[in-house]
Amino acid sequence: MTANEIIRIAIDGPAAAGKSTVAKLIADKLNFVYIDTGAMYRALTLKVIQEQIKFDNEKMITETLTNTKIEFKSVADGQLVFLDDIDVTSKIRSTEVSQAVSHIAQLAEVRKQLVLRQQLLANNHSVVMDGRDIGTTVLPDAEVKVFLIASVDERAQRRHDENIKKGFSSDLQLLKEEIAERDHRDENRKESPLKKAKDAVSIDTTAMSIDDVVEKIIKLVTDYKNKAR
Repeated sequence: MTANEIIRIAIDGPAAAGKSTVAKLIADKLNFVYIDTGAMYRALTLKVIQEQIKFDNEKMITETLTNTKIEFKSVADGQLVFLDDIDVTSKIRSTEVSQAVSHIAQLAEVRKQLVLRQQLLANNHSVVMDGRDIGTTVLPDAEVKVFLIASVDERAQRRHDENIKKGFSSDLQLLKEEIAERDHRDENRKESPLKKAKDAVSIDTTAMSIDDVVEKIIKLVTDYKNKAR
C-alpha cells in the first residue's frame, strides 16, 4: 500500500451509539476528513420544518434537496454545518429536528441524492464517515467497517446528558421511547435499512469509554495497513 492510498472508515449503528463522537476523534487522530452523514439528513429536515413541508411529501422534499447546499467546515474545536451558507450546527440538534429526521431519512429519493453526495465526498480523500447505511450502501467497499451498538438505556442517557450540556430541555424517559421507536423505523424502512454489513466489526460501547472505542477502531486501521503492505 502506498503512503497516499485512500482509506475509508465506515462507522454505522443506531441513534446515540456514539458514532459521531468517535468518528470525529478518529478523523482528528489520523488526519482524515470527517463526514457526518446524519448532519446532512438533519440539515435537510431543518429546512423542511422551516418551509413547513409535510414529512410525507417526497416530491417536494426531494425538489427542495436538489436546490439545497449542505457544507461542512472544520474549525479548531470540531466541525460546523452550513445550510445554504447559514451555520445551523446547533439548530440541527434540536429536539424538533431529532424527532423528525427519521421520517425524512426513510424517503427513497432523498436517500439516493444524499448517498451520491456522500460518495463524491469520499472519492478523493481518506475519510471517516458515520451513519446507518455507510458500510452497506454508501461505502460498501470501505477498507474498515465498524458497527457500534449500545443498550437503549445507555444511549438515552448519553443523549440526555448531551442535551443538558447544550442547554436543551430533556426528558430521559421520553428519550428512551424515542430512541426505541427510531431503532424500529431505521431497521424496518424499505430504503437502506439499518443493518450490520457482513464484513463489519461489531463493538458494544455500553461499558466502554470513548477513548477505548477510538483506540479499538484505530487498531483496526493499523491492522488493515499492515495486511495491505
